[in-house]
Amino acid sequence: MKVELKIDGMKCEGCVNRIHNVLSQIKGVTSYHVSLENKNATIEIKKEKVLDEVIHKIESLGFIVSK
Repeated sequence: MKVELKIDGMKCEGCVNRIHNVLSQIKGVTSYHVSLENKNATIEIKKEKVLDEVIHKIESLGFIVSK
């Protein structure tokens, strides 16, 4: 299942790297691409219930996530 999330608050490649690090640790995330230019993330997940964890972890970094 592929989802695209809008992520407000990304300002630099450091922000992108922080999000990459979090996504790489979540079981059920099979692939992801974070775009600083588009301020979004395209994420491939195994099950929809993983999406809540993805959003929570990104928001815990201080970003605002919307579907």
